[in-house]
Amino acid sequence: MNGDPCLLSASELRPLIANKQISPVEVARAVLARAEALQPKLNCFITLCGDEAMEAARQAERKVMSGEPLGLLHGIPVTVKDIVNTKGVKTTFGAVPYKDNVPAEDAVAVAKLRSEGAILVGKTTTPEFGSKCLTDSPLFGRTRNAWSAERSSGGSSGGAAVAVASGIAPLAIATDGGGSTRIPAACNGVVGLKQSNGVIAHSQALDVFSNQTYVTPTTHTVADTALMMQAMAGEDACDPWSIGMPAPDFIGSAAPRGDLRGQKILFCASPPGRPVSIDVAAAFKASLDRLAGLGAELEEFSGAGFDIEPIWRAINHTVWRTRFAKLVAEHGEVLSEAFVRQVALATNVSGVAYQEAMFARTALFRRVQSLLARGHLLAMPTITRTALPIDQDLFGKIEIDGVQFDSVRPHWFPWTMPFNMTGHPAISLPCGFGRDGLPIGLQLVGRFRDDAELLRASALFEASHDLLARRPK
Repeated sequence: MNGDPCLLSASELRPLIANKQISPVEVARAVLARAEALQPKLNCFITLCGDEAMEAARQAERKVMSGEPLGLLHGIPVTVKDIVNTKGVKTTFGAVPYKDNVPAEDAVAVAKLRSEGAILVGKTTTPEFGSKCLTDSPLFGRTRNAWSAERSSGGSSGGAAVAVASGIAPLAIATDGGGSTRIPAACNGVVGLKQSNGVIAHSQALDVFSNQTYVTPTTHTVADTALMMQAMAGEDACDPWSIGMPAPDFIGSAAPRGDLRGQKILFCASPPGRPVSIDVAAAFKASLDRLAGLGAELEEFSGAGFDIEPIWRAINHTVWRTRFAKLVAEHGEVLSEAFVRQVALATNVSGVAYQEAMFARTALFRRVQSLLARGHLLAMPTITRTALPIDQDLFGKIEIDGVQFDSVRPHWFPWTMPFNMTGHPAISLPCGFGRDGLPIGLQLVGRFRDDAELLRASALFEASHDLLARRPK
């Protein structure tokens, strides 16, 4: 094979490996060399698994040469966000107190990828416990955007998105508790899916019954997202929402066949009073035009009632305070100020206020259900402006088209949090670039547990433009 294997998708690597046109050892060597070369510039890894990855690649090569049956992802490199457990490999949660933590078992999603032949090449950066939309921590510093060293990678799965966007590895396991997969996907011009509740079992959730966090795929293409879904989906006894959940043909669904005729897409640029930059608004309009060109019927819906950040915060921060108050009390001096402040935010949330937020969560689910009874998909910008400055303060102001706003979360990503709470599948797709040369993302939301149809529409949208050919320098 000629060319750089790092520029190939997993879907392209699969037949090359199976047909002995490229060796898993060649792929792993190229990926690790690229990771080592780019790590000083991007800072997207906490741990690189060079020796382990090369040994796994040699074993994968022996299987190919001996004609043994090969898994779905045989010999393909994958990175794993460093809050997802990896057996025998450090999992720090991005936090100094856990800098030497080595799990005894893989998370279910990791175990499934390994069982299909994927090769772990490294653990990607995360803010402490995936706690914010920026990827930095006292443990490792800041992760830089794949397109600009002056911009943030987004977060909390910033390392995962940067590793994919920069061509280090085609597949990445991320997580998403309020947009943590989709925000960095939009910032770095890659595909980030938060699947439906229960589609991929979550073995590290402490409260599985009201959980709103997800273990997710991040990739360069929709086809590669489908590959990861095919490997990771399916029931596991650890997660009640996964039990009885069949794994449909995600790979077949993600083939860009047919069109969107007969599909109605409801769209909204922003909840009332929330800003959208000129560049994002223009890219969003162009995306709607592409969807219409594919045959979809478009209808605008009102964003009233979707400004739900206070509800999300009451639930999420109460969970964090329950989990981390003791950690902050014992190790606050080595934790970031932003993390400590977020844990403290739930101090005054009463049990009644928490339960009221849970009632509001149910009402939000029913609101989304009513919209998706009228239409097949929802469409909105993933984030309201391109990537934030590298030194952005979570508690500082956010600037959009020269105007300062007083809170990052509700003004930058008002559309990601709702679907963590409702469980509907939501995907961020590259849809354009701003005048600053940075990527812009389109979010599509599908019907509950109809992830396969969401992937089909996403593949058709991806095939309608040539953005995949444009990569960071």
